[in-house]
Amino acid sequence: MIIFGYVKSRRLGKSLGINNLPKKYCTYSCVYCQVGRTKNLTIKRDEFYSPSEIYDEVKKYFERFKNKIDYITFVPNGEPTLDINLGKTAKLLKKFGKVAIITNSSLIWDDKVKENLLNFDLVSFKIDTVNEKLWRFINRPHKSLNLNLILENLLKFREIFRGHIITETMLINNIEYDLEEISRFLGKLKPALAYISIPIRPPAEKWVKPANEEILSKAYFIFSKTVKTKFLTHVEDKDFGITDDVVKDILSISSVHPLREEILREILKKHKSNFSVVKKLLEEGKLKIVVYKNQKFYIRKISN
Repeated sequence: MIIFGYVKSRRLGKSLGINNLPKKYCTYSCVYCQVGRTKNLTIKRDEFYSPSEIYDEVKKYFERFKNKIDYITFVPNGEPTLDINLGKTAKLLKKFGKVAIITNSSLIWDDKVKENLLNFDLVSFKIDTVNEKLWRFINRPHKSLNLNLILENLLKFREIFRGHIITETMLINNIEYDLEEISRFLGKLKPALAYISIPIRPPAEKWVKPANEEILSKAYFIFSKTVKTKFLTHVEDKDFGITDDVVKDILSISSVHPLREEILREILKKHKSNFSVVKKLLEEGKLKIVVYKNQKFYIRKISN
């Protein structure tokens, strides 16, 4: 299911999401990832969906929601820059409005990836740390990746990109972060906004918990000395769009964003459906329940 939403993005307003990967292919296996551990850990770019296939799907959604969408956003259940057709697809979709991408930054050293990203209006880069040892512990990258090469090429991309760059730094518990060093790097990168975030959905590893208030406050104080900084610590909004198919909406959104029960019930309410739909999906093995911070989350089960 390629398209989901629109959803009220915490970063980008009303966002029509594009899941341009058929299942979780990623260059990282972050300890906090909301869609679980990466079973297809790779840096090999490949062809997944054709640009025309994604264009046709977006067109259907756009006709329904065209006055309500701020961004068409590539935010899949893995790393979107693994898609070899990314640049062509983004260029096609600009017909409908502004196009954004949320990437973990890991393939920015590839000149083809840089070229692809130039087709976007906004690029969000993950920068959890600039320390090699910490990066390997938190982000668990593919063994052939090199953090210094990634950081160098982020700065090279900044020189040629004319759109908006934002960053996101995820902070978790019991980690001694290199906050001053991250801040210095952000000062060189000059993003329009640097977000500080915490896990709000079930993480890949059970030991992961959000960073405490002391760490968050310290990070904000340090980052804001060099760049405009904002917290990304609140839960998602209830404002979202639906299609005519309740099952499609539940499965497409939950494959990328685990659904809090409150949000799931809101989707059912908008569709004038009852919870029997969810029970059937659970019985069929298409959804699973994960409890996190005393809340139930519903996540799509995708075979690997």
